Amino acid sequence: MMNLALYKREMKSSIRLLLIFAAVITLYIAMIISMYDPELVKILDHFVEAMPELMSSVGMKANAVNLLEFMVSYLYGFVLLIFPMIFCMLRGNSLVARYVEKGSMVSLIAAPIKRRTVAFTQMLVLVSGILFLGLYSTGLELICAAINFPGELEVIELFRLNGGLLCLHLFVGGICFLASCIFSDTRYSIGFGAGIPTVMYILQMLANVGGKAEKAKYFTFFTLFQPDSIIANESGAILSFVVLLIGAVVMYVLGIVVFSKKDLYI
Repeated sequence: MMNLALYKREMKSSIRLLLIFAAVITLYIAMIISMYDPELVKILDHFVEAMPELMSSVGMKANAVNLLEFMVSYLYGFVLLIFPMIFCMLRGNSLVARYVEKGSMVSLIAAPIKRRTVAFTQMLVLVSGILFLGLYSTGLELICAAINFPGELEVIELFRLNGGLLCLHLFVGGICFLASCIFSDTRYSIGFGAGIPTVMYILQMLANVGGKAEKAKYFTFFTLFQPDSIIANESGAILSFVVLLIGAVVMYVLGIVVFSKKDLYI
């Protein structure tokens, strides 16, 4: 069902973007992990206490008792959420909607390739990019932790945490891909594909602040990714994984179906 030639071509187009995001993620992960130190943690905690609402909005919390909790506080509330999400937004739009808008899609469907094969292949390109960033981040965290603080990182909990993060980004990718398949105009594709995750993240930031704004958590899918619950291996966290993964599959399948049946006007 996949067209290998198309997949290779699109993956080559993804390389530059993946390298850019990998470089940014490398910088943040290496820097944050190297900063872990009981004395420095106390200093950072003072910043959190001085600006609680600002820090809480991006998931930063005080009183981390181990390396993994420190990483959760300073990586998993913003850095490892935002950058893969931006990749999904940029790549998701360019895989389908941009081709249709520019009229380039005619060269693909004019060949003896079924529409659903084209859509499925483009979906695999996006999913491959998401998987790459997820696996790269995990490998880099393990390496940096082993170099700086050997034996201190809870590996099983890290795998479980990044598994949940991967499900979240596959869900975000599903939104971007579905929007790209529905809309032939990139303005609408980006508007919905990028707009929905952005609004959802803003709502999550408001929910993190607490108080009356905490009710915003009921209106965003980011609530399904709770690092603290994942580390504690709570049953609700595993259920959240399943919900995100099923939602992602549904949107990818729906995107393929919609693209296969839509009138491309080309």
